[in-house]
Amino acid sequence: MRRAVRYVAPAAALLLALTACTQQDDKPNADPTPASSPSPSVPAQTPTVTASPSPSADPSGLPTGGTADEPATVTAGRELLDWEKAPGAVDSTVTSGGGWTVTVNKAGTEAEVSGPDEGSGVTAGRRERISETLLDDEYAVVVKQDRQETRPSSATVVQLGEQNQYTLDGTSDLPTVNGGTWALGQGHLLHATVDQGAYCAASVDLTTQKSTLGWCAPERQGFNAAHITPAGDALTTFDDSRPSCRTVAALNGAATEPFPGVPDCTGWEGLLLEDGAVWSVVPKEKQVESAEYYARVGEAYLDLGPGTTGTLAWCANSAYFVRDPQRDGDPASLMRFNAKTGLDVVYESPGGRAFLTEPRCGGDTVTVTAFAEGGDEQVSASVR
Repeated sequence: MRRAVRYVAPAAALLLALTACTQQDDKPNADPTPASSPSPSVPAQTPTVTASPSPSADPSGLPTGGTADEPATVTAGRELLDWEKAPGAVDSTVTSGGGWTVTVNKAGTEAEVSGPDEGSGVTAGRRERISETLLDDEYAVVVKQDRQETRPSSATVVQLGEQNQYTLDGTSDLPTVNGGTWALGQGHLLHATVDQGAYCAASVDLTTQKSTLGWCAPERQGFNAAHITPAGDALTTFDDSRPSCRTVAALNGAATEPFPGVPDCTGWEGLLLEDGAVWSVVPKEKQVESAEYYARVGEAYLDLGPGTTGTLAWCANSAYFVRDPQRDGDPASLMRFNAKTGLDVVYESPGGRAFLTEPRCGGDTVTVTAFAEGGDEQVSASVR
C-alpha cells in the first residue's frame, strides 16, 4: 500500500519563519503540519471535553442536548454516495465539479484545467512545484510554491468558461508570501500577506480583482487552515511559544473571534455553519495526526467522534472529514456532517490497511483518493 506524503514544516523552521516575518522572502510558513504543532501551552485553562449521550434528539437524529464541557455523542449512520472513478491516473491529483476538472500530475509540475470544449494549462517553473489547487462553480486556482521556500508563492486564477486568468504573486498590491494558507469560496479568495511587517489575511474579490487587507496577527504569531463557507470565513491562529497555542476563530474583516466552547490551545481547524460550527481538537499532542471532531448547532454541542487532522473540508452544504481505521480490518472512511441530516459515513476504502487524502471539493462534487492494500483508487461523487 502506498501512503500519501503530507508536507511537513519542522518546528524549528516555523519558529525562525515567525521571527523573520518582516523579511519579504522569509515569511512564516502559516501551514504547520501535525509534526510541527506541540502540546498546548495553557493546559490548566482547557475545559474537560467528555462526551455524554443526550436523552432526546431532533428529527435529523442529532441529540438536542450537550454542552461545551459535556457534548452529546452523535452516532454515525451509513449513506454511501454514488462514487465513480475520477478521470486520469490515481497518482495524479484530481478535483472535479460543474463539468470542470483540475488535474495535477504526480510530479507537481503541471496542472490542467479542462471543461466543456476548452481547457488551459499551468506549468510550474524549474524551482517551483504546484502545492495546491482550488475549484468552485466559477473559478479554478492553481498555487505554485518555491521548492526552496525562499520566494513568495504565486496563484493563477482562472475564470471558468471565460478564458480569463490573472496571477497573484509577490508583486501584487497585497503580495503573497512563501507558503501560507489558501481558501476559495463565496466569490473571494483568502491568502496570507505581509503589511508593514505584520502577517495578515488578504481577501481578493474575484469579480473585481480587488484585494482587501484583513486581520493581522500580533507580532511573532501566524495563522493557517483557512476555510470559507456561506456562513463566513474561519482560520486557526497560533503563536511561537514552546509549545505553541492554537485557536480556531471566525474571521470577520480585521477581527477574529474564537469559536466558543473549544478547549484552549488545542484546536486544529474549523469552519462555520449557519448557526454553529464544526472543528477538530487534538487531545494528545504527541499524536497530532489524530483528532476529535465536534460541532455546535444552535446551543447544542456535539461530539462527532475521531478523525484525522487536516482533513476538514466544506462541500455544497456539508462538512466532510476523514476517519482513519479505528481497528484492524476497519476501512478508512469519509464522514459527512450536516446540521439537518446528521452524521454519516459516505465512503469506505477498499479492503486492508488504508489511508485517505483530504477530500477535495469542486462546488457540486467531492473527490477523495484512497491508498489501500485492497487497491488504490481516486473517486468522485455528486453532493447536490
